[in-house]
Amino acid sequence: MFEFIYLAILIGIGGTALLDLWALLLKTTLGLPTPPWHLVGRWFAGMPEGRFIRREGIPNAPTVSNELAIGWAMHYVIGILFAAAVLLIWGVQWAHNPTFLPALIVGLVTVGAGWFILQPGMGVGVACSKAPKPNVARLQNIVGHVVFAIGMYGAALLVG
Repeated sequence: MFEFIYLAILIGIGGTALLDLWALLLKTTLGLPTPPWHLVGRWFAGMPEGRFIRREGIPNAPTVSNELAIGWAMHYVIGILFAAAVLLIWGVQWAHNPTFLPALIVGLVTVGAGWFILQPGMGVGVACSKAPKPNVARLQNIVGHVVFAIGMYGAALLVG
């Protein structure tokens, strides 16, 4: 069990860190905004009070103390949980002899978590349907999750 937790943490952090570096690269080269982790933190902070959906949009919700830290922490916790999914499905032995396909499958399947849980909950609609450019946002989501998968695979190569 310790090995499972240890590997999930390292692989999840590795995948999430590469995703963050990707976002920084897109900001630097293309001027794209980085993800609004403070808003994600605001959304998560409302959950203990029963606020799971913000129809008015999370930017219109009142600010929350430490929302940026909460957003960053949840970003990495979710990355670790997604890495744990790889290990649950393919076993801890996957980390010792990783192949890319399992990481890619989980990376692509987890796009659905953003499209059907996070984005509607934050008031952006299902699959970014209320975003200014929904198809651009969807493409960024898919590419980002592929980058996350590459990061999980690379982290597994390093730690396995």
